[in-house]
Amino acid sequence: MTTELAWFKSSYSSNDGPDCVEVAISTPTIHIRDSKNKNGARLAFTGDAWSEFLSQMHA
Repeated sequence: MTTELAWFKSSYSSNDGPDCVEVAISTPTIHIRDSKNKNGARLAFTGDAWSEFLSQMHA
């Protein structure tokens, strides 16, 4: 069974600039993609890895 992901624009994206990231959350994975290339490469992180990544963004 395949579940469609519910994508939303990341709060880290700029409003009109080139930095447009979309995120989809599914247990236990956080999915990331470029909103300008929705069929392109995607990254997937565990919740712990994503939290660690975000903590380093604010360091």
